[in-house]
Amino acid sequence: MSSSGQHQFRYTQTPSKVLHLRNLPWECSEEELVELCKPFGKIVNTKCNVGANRNQAFVEYADLNQAISMVSYFASASEPAQVRGKTVYIQYSNRHEIVNNKSPGDIPGNVLLVTMEGVQPGDVTIEVIHLVFSAFGFVHKIATFEKAAGFQALIQFSDVDTASAAKDALDGRSIPRYLLLEHVSSCNLRISYSAHTDLNIKFQSHRSRDYTNPYLPVNPTAFEGLAQPVVGADGIKKDQESNVLLAAIENMQYAVTVDVLHTVFSAFGTVQKIAIFEKNGQTQALVQYPDVSTASVAKDSLEGHCIYDGGYCKLHLTYSRHTDLNVKAHSDKSRDYTVPAVQLSQSYPGAPTAPWMNPQPGAGYPSNGYGAGATMPPQTHAAPAPSWDPSMQHGRQAFVSVPSNFPGQTYTSSPMPAYASAPISPAPGASMPMTAPGASRVSPSPYYP
Repeated sequence: MSSSGQHQFRYTQTPSKVLHLRNLPWECSEEELVELCKPFGKIVNTKCNVGANRNQAFVEYADLNQAISMVSYFASASEPAQVRGKTVYIQYSNRHEIVNNKSPGDIPGNVLLVTMEGVQPGDVTIEVIHLVFSAFGFVHKIATFEKAAGFQALIQFSDVDTASAAKDALDGRSIPRYLLLEHVSSCNLRISYSAHTDLNIKFQSHRSRDYTNPYLPVNPTAFEGLAQPVVGADGIKKDQESNVLLAAIENMQYAVTVDVLHTVFSAFGTVQKIAIFEKNGQTQALVQYPDVSTASVAKDSLEGHCIYDGGYCKLHLTYSRHTDLNVKAHSDKSRDYTVPAVQLSQSYPGAPTAPWMNPQPGAGYPSNGYGAGATMPPQTHAAPAPSWDPSMQHGRQAFVSVPSNFPGQTYTSSPMPAYASAPISPAPGASMPMTAPGASRVSPSPYYP
């Protein structure tokens, strides 16, 4: 027996028709493995690139004697088994057959997971996706989404055979150039099978479709998605205009409530609804106008400006895909100004008598004079903000000032008549906000240069 054979085999193991090979070259191919083992019998299965270093493999013979023949041959051979000049160590495996544990993406199914490379979300419409894949059979449902891998879609076919035909034909291919937007140069498809069997589509929209259910509710974005995005001269896609603005607020040194935002944005038109929320650690807000033109004027005028002096609470505005906000709560974070006062008082006990009125003014935001019946002496406040005047915008930033009663603060004269605040009765158990003598407010007045 050769010394090399002593290092290659372990004779204490029970013979098996599955052999374990070690010390293979990096990324040893199945062809190289078969070339080494096929002289000893019929190979029915292999498993390559096993282990942390991907230098191990398993080979399964059709008969136990064939496996014993290979082990015995190299145990007594003067030269060890080699692949690419590397000595390969062979031994019997503890397993009696090779089970290839396939990942979900390798198990055929009727739902395909499609990754679209080289595009941004929205560059490929759901209509284009349907057109491409319906060439292979009836497409039941489509759902698109964004993941770390990029823009993806789940596409459901009637059966596995139809899905397999589409996968085999389209995997690694590109969507025809004439179906893509002008600024998109190419879109490569990477397709695998999904573990899903029946997609749950709740409504028709620009992100999801159920072609089997004509009675499914339709989201307005289903029609917005049909419009081709406008591309500027620089090739950059422009935002689809909307009557709802998405405001991202930076450098939040002071609290921003719906009252503050209402004062700022109502300078350009009637504000219907406001919703403030936190996303990715940043304060954002949705502001709804009656029409797109009003929202567009507000966006152009307020973009990049700061609510407060000193660069605090800077606004960055984009168009939202929403068209009608669903505001359920009445608080300092959300407000529906279209709800009648009577309905509001019934829905929200203790709420202001009208959705735009606050009988308990907070510090820095005095009452607008429409509080409920009063028992306190009439209060007086500093002059209200000047009304919006387009002629003032030439050569200056488009802002008006939020009214405030901070000591020592002055205001420009208003072309509109001032309104005195009506007497206010505090809620039971509540106290009116006050400022200690000689103390100054912490939050400054909103600033509109």
